[in-house]
Amino acid sequence: MARYRDFAEGPGLLPPGTRNSITDVPGVAVGHRTIRRGSVNTGVTAILPQPGNLFRQKLTAAAEVVNGFGKSAGLVQLAELGLLETPVLLTNTFGVGRCVDALIGRMVAENPDIGRQTSTVNAVVGECNDGSLSDIQAMAVTEADAIAAMDAAGADFAEGSIGAGTGMTCFGFKGGIGSSSRQLNISGTTRHLGALVLANFGRAGDLVLPDGQRPDPRQPSRPESGSIIVVLATDMPVDQRQLQRICRRAGAGIARLGAFWGHGSGDIVLGFTTANRIPHDIEQDVLSMQRLHDSHIDDMFRAACEATEEAVLNALCAATAVEGQEGATRPLLSDWFNANA
Repeated sequence: MARYRDFAEGPGLLPPGTRNSITDVPGVAVGHRTIRRGSVNTGVTAILPQPGNLFRQKLTAAAEVVNGFGKSAGLVQLAELGLLETPVLLTNTFGVGRCVDALIGRMVAENPDIGRQTSTVNAVVGECNDGSLSDIQAMAVTEADAIAAMDAAGADFAEGSIGAGTGMTCFGFKGGIGSSSRQLNISGTTRHLGALVLANFGRAGDLVLPDGQRPDPRQPSRPESGSIIVVLATDMPVDQRQLQRICRRAGAGIARLGAFWGHGSGDIVLGFTTANRIPHDIEQDVLSMQRLHDSHIDDMFRAACEATEEAVLNALCAATAVEGQEGATRPLLSDWFNANA
């Protein structure tokens, strides 16, 4: 699997984590289910934020909608309460409902009191439209696929044309799943911020690499009508307000690559911290939480920008060829690098 650093120096100033992946944040795991048959090229990608029962021990979370042309699930309650209580699933636009059902089923199995003796559960699913390289009307994603993606989650995972990224296009090239991370040292403690992207955005010809080169995908320019879902994870203790501000800076990483968040583009950022768990059951009336001093938050802003930018580049470089309906394909950025070496 190729990544951007196989071809060029990595972008930004901050060092990456050991894996240069969202799973550099301890406890985070990622899994895929890829569906490729005939004209169908789609799938599900699962981000498991922490081991254990997320409904019982929720995570502080936030969301930033850069441009809201999207059909995601669970963002309204997440933004209102600042809590994440399920894994995060990514899929195609018409697969959202099946993924919601899978998440609800899994959480009810772990917590039989959901919806009866206690509150319901807020399932979180992000989507992009892979219709240009997959028959989206086939409704191929099933609950079983979503469950399989969750069951496959681990610290090491593939990127590119896999899982939810199987049929995605980015800047006219083959897009997909990509990840990256940055390390920060605060008061002698090493912390991480990791990004995972589902990259399906950008006009052909608009891509700008960190060294200023503008690869030509030799695809016709169309309106920017794709989407990107960015999932940010950190083990830095931050509150919801800080997390939303950090999520907003992922947009800077997207813009560095040449995107301008077009009218038809769904650009959504979801962030969570594995610090500051919030118990579902009332154990005490007042909770104690740690919180990063705002004097250090610029480091997190930079990390979100740099990790998002490199995650998209990794998605582009890791992507492999996919043939969709009527022979539709997209060129590979890795081929462009090899031809221009």
